[in-house]
Amino acid sequence: MTDKSIKCPVTKKCGGCQLLDLDYDKQLAEKQRRVEKLISKYGKVDKIIGMDNPYNYRNKIHAAFSHDRKGNIISGIYEKKSHRVVNLDNCYLENEKSDEIIVTIRKMLKSFKLKAYDEDTGYGFLRHVLIRTAHLTGQILVVLVTGNNIFPSKNNFIRELRRQHPEITTIVQNINDKRTSMVLGERNIVLYGKGYIEDELCGKRFRISPKSFYQVNSVQTEILYKKAIEYAKLTGSEKVIDAYCGIGTISIVVADYAKEVVGVELNGDAIKDAIINKKQNKADNVRFIKADAGKFMKDMAAEGEKCDVVFMDPPRAGSTEEFMDSVIEMSPEKVVYVSCEPETLARDLSYITKRGYSMKRAVPVDMFPMTVGVETVVELEKHKK
Repeated sequence: MTDKSIKCPVTKKCGGCQLLDLDYDKQLAEKQRRVEKLISKYGKVDKIIGMDNPYNYRNKIHAAFSHDRKGNIISGIYEKKSHRVVNLDNCYLENEKSDEIIVTIRKMLKSFKLKAYDEDTGYGFLRHVLIRTAHLTGQILVVLVTGNNIFPSKNNFIRELRRQHPEITTIVQNINDKRTSMVLGERNIVLYGKGYIEDELCGKRFRISPKSFYQVNSVQTEILYKKAIEYAKLTGSEKVIDAYCGIGTISIVVADYAKEVVGVELNGDAIKDAIINKKQNKADNVRFIKADAGKFMKDMAAEGEKCDVVFMDPPRAGSTEEFMDSVIEMSPEKVVYVSCEPETLARDLSYITKRGYSMKRAVPVDMFPMTVGVETVVELEKHKK
């Protein structure tokens, strides 16, 4: 149940917690209805899997920095449909320690006479702070996103931040000198520690860098991945393709259950992390390839290669017809689709179920309590001839 005593002072401005005022069991029921309405015509939808504690689950948080009308430094999230910063000290979705560190940094800027970045003029020091926390190891990565590489009183600033928060594992300065809405720039300078943290997921250890994609809800991610593996019905003899593999989380977790796993990802930074993750987990039956997944699979099919199972975890926009055509051409017995957007999932199911596959079952997983977001794992099976 949602704690009715919880009242967020900025909920109307922020818009991030669209369902905060709704009892948690009602949130789950609403998400169940939404998923069923969109995809139940394709097959069975099991009961949604919720959280025991649906608060403070986000392991990655991003705070924008700016000034209020009086010139005071503020930090928080952008007001919906704007780039006006809503000042806040804590958020019911975010890791509590991360929120504490951001408040400390905001106060330190004043004492060190450092300015927040001004988007209109392009002047100022600190643009954003990104913090990533590892659920099981407890490691913390702090990324200070600055408008240029000049960092006045850098050593003293880092020393004071570490004094106030000795739990911080590593601190990175990210340089973003472009007039852009993108949070991170291309260049990182490690100021303290290794420049990355490590976390454990499904018994495997993963390296997380400033730009790595890593699911924001570690508790539910374990449930999500276990469901995906259950749906794949792996026996240890299969060749598996993990499309949109990111830093290799699904690939490496699946490796214990399959003969061979190929992870495909277009993002070069993610592939570098995936290769490191493979080595430290001794996943010798996994290989990672930097490529467009659809093109890679089309090329494999053209060479007469086959695979038994495809895991696909596309972005919010869903998959593409080109990619799904490449899956159909490869003709795996099973496709496990992990979706973060039910509407695009329904669109993609409409396409793929007309081309040789049927949905056996699906289950929604509540990765984003207090918001309208919901993940869904779908088992697709090739039609028997």
